[in-house]
Amino acid sequence: MTATHEVFNQVPPLVGHDTSADPALREGLEREGAGWAIPEVSELGCLAGTAEAQAWGRLAERVPPVLHNYDRYGHRIDEVEYVPAYHQLMTTAVEHGLHGAPWADDRPGAHVARAAKFYAWNVDAGHGCPISMTYAVVPALRANPELAATFEPLLTNREYDFGLQDPATKRGLIAGMSMTEKQGGSDVRANTTTATRQADGTYVLRGHKWFTSAPMSDMFLTLAQTPAGVTCFLVPRVLPGGEHNAMRFVRLKEKLGNKSNASSEIEYDAAVGWLVGEEGRGVRTIVEMVNMTRLDCVIGSSAGLRTAVTMAAHHARHRSAFGKLLVDQPAMRNVLADLQVESEASTTAMMRLAGANDRAIRGDEGEAALRRIALAVTKYYVCKRSPVAVGEALECLGGNGYIEEHDIARIYREMPLLSIWEGSGNVAALDALRALAKEPHTLDAFFAEAALAEGADVRYDEAVDRLKKEFTSFDDIELRARRIVEQMALVFQGSQLLRHSPAAVADAFCASRLGRDWGGALGTLPTGLDLAPIIERTATGFPG
Repeated sequence: MTATHEVFNQVPPLVGHDTSADPALREGLEREGAGWAIPEVSELGCLAGTAEAQAWGRLAERVPPVLHNYDRYGHRIDEVEYVPAYHQLMTTAVEHGLHGAPWADDRPGAHVARAAKFYAWNVDAGHGCPISMTYAVVPALRANPELAATFEPLLTNREYDFGLQDPATKRGLIAGMSMTEKQGGSDVRANTTTATRQADGTYVLRGHKWFTSAPMSDMFLTLAQTPAGVTCFLVPRVLPGGEHNAMRFVRLKEKLGNKSNASSEIEYDAAVGWLVGEEGRGVRTIVEMVNMTRLDCVIGSSAGLRTAVTMAAHHARHRSAFGKLLVDQPAMRNVLADLQVESEASTTAMMRLAGANDRAIRGDEGEAALRRIALAVTKYYVCKRSPVAVGEALECLGGNGYIEEHDIARIYREMPLLSIWEGSGNVAALDALRALAKEPHTLDAFFAEAALAEGADVRYDEAVDRLKKEFTSFDDIELRARRIVEQMALVFQGSQLLRHSPAAVADAFCASRLGRDWGGALGTLPTGLDLAPIIERTATGFPG
């Protein structure tokens, strides 16, 4: 038989690399007080770069979870079945402390180290949802010291113990959050689920929740109405003694991406819950959890973007067209450099926020003020930009990137979720303005951080001046919300890059994002920039 073609000029798989070798990540670890964690972050990054771990992520996404409302005998069970690859992903994440472990670690930088690991372990985004929620539930649960004393040791223990049983009898716990309803969405004060106090101090919940992700988690923070208003409760899947709580699964959602993670519609049919915080103060209580998951949205967006950029750079280094490697073609060099600038700006800002988070947890009020405002604006902007940038990275691969056999297609489908999760664009932008109105000192903290980079680049200084003028009038401020928050995010990113990144990266950022010498698409950096050292940073950690 005669061969009809010979396979050549195709790109080898990107395996055998360290996903944590991103210089912006490594430099941030050192700078934010977690340099001690580099060996363990690298260990996880090397695992993420293996063919085996990548296969786990691929399989967990391609064989999504299945809901079983009843067992073979007709008993109501409301359980979700996952493929073994999902449990391997969860086991790895828990054993490496990506869940609640930092709350039991007194070392300065523990939360920074956890952020870096979450970034490096980017082989599947879906299982990151319950991991993120388990991390975020701990500070909110502390509003009920008795519940925290019982469950926090299990939420922070590095053992994944899947299956429905009394939480107090398990070796480790996974937590979730159940807030939104079909009539309210982000307007959680419009929730109609009710909670009625019982003689023993528990509450009985009745209502319908529109999105409850990771429904096989051991417990959930949820919101329900009491006579005092919206209130936060801890609702376990299994009650003390082993009886299943009355949480009924209506269906699993069919989503654009994030398919390895089961997102469900549930009904509370006289489910039992325990009060967390004060009655009528549920939004304030659960916002502690939301703030932590917002940080993970920034981490996840930055990680997905970095992964896509490395895939594009890897492709360009092996694929030839018109007599030259793609990486040597001027137009492609502009695209790769622009993508790297976008990625580095996101990651460097993310690491600064991780450091602020770590220090705020340890009692630094100034860092807490900066975290409050800078996290809100960065969550808005980074999560908005990542789908666009990942789409550009996918296009670098041409048709090879558009087929489901390539992992970049999965990353592309994932990116919009992170802008929607914990408040989509308008919610995030308005929340930032709300923070400025209720806590004016947060704006002072923001501009104090911005001032640290003043004088380094005239384009940056002019951007700071333009931003300050936005606050000279508060007329139509909600109409201008996205404009203001975008400018704040760019100033925050610029302040970090000017102080911490190579001159070539900072120069390209200031020329394009702040100096406005930039087109409407990525790959439109102006001439005269030094692109070589920027492109070189796309390939750090590549095999060979």
